[in-house]
Amino acid sequence: MGGIAALARAAGHEVSGCDGNVYPPMSTQLKELGIEIHHGFDAAQLEINPDCIVVGNVMSRGAEVVEAMLDRGIPYTSGPQWLAEHVLRDRHVLAVAGTHGKTTTASMLAWMLQDAGLKPGFLIGGIPANFGVSARFGDSDFFVVEADEYDSAFFDKRAKFVHYRPATLVLNNLEYDHADIYEDLDAIIWQFHQLLRMVPGAGRIIRKGNDANLDALISKGCWTPVETFGADDSSDWQASFLNANQRRLRMSNPAGASAAARWGMSGTHNLENALAAVAAAGSAGVDIERAVDALSRFEGVKRRMERTATVANIAIYDDFAHHPTAIRRTINAVRKRYPGHRVVVAIEPRSNTMKLGVHNDTLAESLAEADLIWMFRPPEMGVEFERSLESLGDKLRMHKDYDKMVSDMSTKVLSGDQVVFMSNGGFGGARQTLTAVLQRTRTT
Repeated sequence: MGGIAALARAAGHEVSGCDGNVYPPMSTQLKELGIEIHHGFDAAQLEINPDCIVVGNVMSRGAEVVEAMLDRGIPYTSGPQWLAEHVLRDRHVLAVAGTHGKTTTASMLAWMLQDAGLKPGFLIGGIPANFGVSARFGDSDFFVVEADEYDSAFFDKRAKFVHYRPATLVLNNLEYDHADIYEDLDAIIWQFHQLLRMVPGAGRIIRKGNDANLDALISKGCWTPVETFGADDSSDWQASFLNANQRRLRMSNPAGASAAARWGMSGTHNLENALAAVAAAGSAGVDIERAVDALSRFEGVKRRMERTATVANIAIYDDFAHHPTAIRRTINAVRKRYPGHRVVVAIEPRSNTMKLGVHNDTLAESLAEADLIWMFRPPEMGVEFERSLESLGDKLRMHKDYDKMVSDMSTKVLSGDQVVFMSNGGFGGARQTLTAVLQRTRTT
């Protein structure tokens, strides 16, 4: 919604909005754009008599501002629908969909198009460091959008991405998620099937090769040419690392052309994200050499394994990982990037899916490769949650208070540690607090 607000501002509209809690980097971006944020969901903010209200999917019936909007007959729409009607129409939309890696892949793709001089617009669920903003209207026919499968609004329960009608579609992977709105994996696959129905025959679908759930999706019907990508020998687009610490990579396209580059990221999952972006950039006319070379200048995404501080040789990262698959991949990537260093994880189980206990059977396994784990335990988590983590043994330390957790961490992290805070929220400011404590106690 912050990105939608930025696009509306760029289009010349006067924009304000509301939320229960806004934190950096989005709060900073909105402030710099001159977009006023009203804290809370009361009806008083409607006294400005808005011409249109764009309703985010966090809002539901019963909220004071929603009831006042309906009672007063104020025109309203969903964020995805507003985007489709006011920004995406008559443009070449490159949509990045899938359970994991959407933000990173979309950010890489937007940067590749920008580096090639194409000046794309974009809407991304994070802030790419190369741009410093999560959304831009753009000065060309190309628009990159992170295509989320979450529902559109309380009055439109379709997935957001069905509004986007992409010409180029990236399918990174497909797993069960969003248990608060989808009963099972088949329900998610059905939504993705609606998306495939909208991609034109003259377009292109770029999908991960070895993914049984994507196979099941494609088997339901596909009317668009499909190209596969993967870090294997069987995909149309292939990629591999050229050294053990994963700092150099090589990619090849279906025609056999290849290119290599040094980059600042790590992990097979990010290698495949990058490969998907290179393939999608090809649909916009960017050749593989130019796209791969752009990776050497890609600066990452805020809150996606973003190193926010280094104190007394202790590296501190902010990461959005909140699904067991993403957690496992992140830990493995850090271990390969920094061999011989301890990987320390602080995690806040905050997603609705996690709180519903859907990941109880897989969370401990996803954390197993970490050397130390600090778990913040939200009050709504049941005893089954704690029992599911018993296999982690002494390496797990659980806290119900952010400050006590940080105090405990500050006495046990060591020089050389790679400390990763994982949350899709603000984590109670724990990362910033630990940084401040270490600066005070370890650098004097």
